[in-house]
Amino acid sequence: MKALWLASNSPRRRQLLALGKIEFHAAGADVDESARAGESAGEYVSRLAEEKARALAPRSPHNALLIGSDTTVVLENALLGKPANAAEAERMLKALRGRTHQVYTGLAVYDAQSDTLHSELCVTDVPMRAYTDDEISAYIQTGDPLDKAGAYAIQHPQFNPVESMRGCYAGVMGLPLCHLARALHKADLRFEVDIARACQDFLEYECPVAEEILKGKE
Repeated sequence: MKALWLASNSPRRRQLLALGKIEFHAAGADVDESARAGESAGEYVSRLAEEKARALAPRSPHNALLIGSDTTVVLENALLGKPANAAEAERMLKALRGRTHQVYTGLAVYDAQSDTLHSELCVTDVPMRAYTDDEISAYIQTGDPLDKAGAYAIQHPQFNPVESMRGCYAGVMGLPLCHLARALHKADLRFEVDIARACQDFLEYECPVAEEILKGKE
């Protein structure tokens, strides 16, 4: 079986990938994450996912499958990346409050041996609840927003920023597993478990789109 490598130091992505019950290695990929002029959100995250996957090639076995992933938050066509400081995090959270935005996650599975790339794009609508200024302040004090696109983590148990949603929860966390299963299948690798069920059990979330994604209809 081909070696599986994840181009990320994110604990969230590692947790999610581990649900597939396939041994993998993980390492950060140092790429320039600046958006290019005229680049759409989908183009941006797809390009960075590919660059991250390819960046691991020199450090991985020749037969490795390399997974790259990148996520950004989009509000009214504006890309919200990781906040530079607490003040920027506060501005982002206030802008998102009580509104629906989109989370774009690009995936790339790069077969280094055959120089083949399989790409996926997951777009999820995320409706935020009307949290208070005091809640924003308390959340920022935890430090959690500073390394998150859009300045929030959907899974944060105390802040709990999302009102409700009907899309890919794992995609908002940064690694949409059903999309990844499709890409890995094209590269002749399959998860050893029912990945949709494993993901939903882990996240305690009944996903309404998993079946359609796995069928290639999303």
